[in-house]
Amino acid sequence: MTTPRRVESFEHDGLTFDVRDTGPLDGAVVVLLHGFPQTGASWAETAALLTERGYRTIAPDQRGYSPRARPRGRFAYRSSRLVADTVALIHAIGAGPVHLAGHDWGANVAWATAAQRPELIRSLTTVSVPHAAAFLRSMLTSDQLIRSYYMFFFQLPLLPEFAIRRRPRVLDRTLAKTGMTAAQIDRVHHEILVGGALTGGLNWYRAMLLQRPAALRARVPVPTTHVWSDGDTALSRRGAELAGRYVDGGYRLEILTGVSHWVPEEAATILADIIDRTAADQQ
Repeated sequence: MTTPRRVESFEHDGLTFDVRDTGPLDGAVVVLLHGFPQTGASWAETAALLTERGYRTIAPDQRGYSPRARPRGRFAYRSSRLVADTVALIHAIGAGPVHLAGHDWGANVAWATAAQRPELIRSLTTVSVPHAAAFLRSMLTSDQLIRSYYMFFFQLPLLPEFAIRRRPRVLDRTLAKTGMTAAQIDRVHHEILVGGALTGGLNWYRAMLLQRPAALRARVPVPTTHVWSDGDTALSRRGAELAGRYVDGGYRLEILTGVSHWVPEEAATILADIIDRTAADQQ
């Protein structure tokens, strides 16, 4: 048997990704994927609660966010590459099938990974962002298209970066309206703006249209819990309600009341309970 070791970084596609590895080395592994505009640090509170329960938590800074993993151009940020990064991380851990959780864009990657490589995933917990096909259908059956206005702006080259750096207070006000605290907004400035991760993060949006239609419709054979919060200004409830149609491995929808989009920080205790319950069902 191989003795488990801490994973502080891993390599894939000629890139080096930073990793936060906490909790007992022999604990069941929970991989935590962050979204925009954040890093793996956004999972810190939830991870701490999970490690108290005996889980080993792995929270990478994903492509575009890790300083040594910022390829240029939107083609490098296709969903297939993001999934391949996650697969490479799981192999680097060397712990067999893992429990996978993702928030925001991290949820999108988590859905795709569970659909394409289910043998690597023991359970799936997705937060805020539903299955890609459910998200697209919600655009036609709810106000989701209006909520997603900013995605179209982010498609433009260079202009979003210029506007955000020129008028950072506009970004601050926008994030505050979504429910971010002042401390969280300060972290965005430090990690994303000052840290140089803005273009990489925006390239995830710019690569959206490069997704293959078949991959968008891929079904998930892994036991799944989806978490949606009624204070989420970016995602409609309709997408969460539709997500279960694309899961074959058992599905549960958890709706949080009075919680904004930023669930891993705002409702860490509740989310840790949900991840724990989802994982425990598969132990």
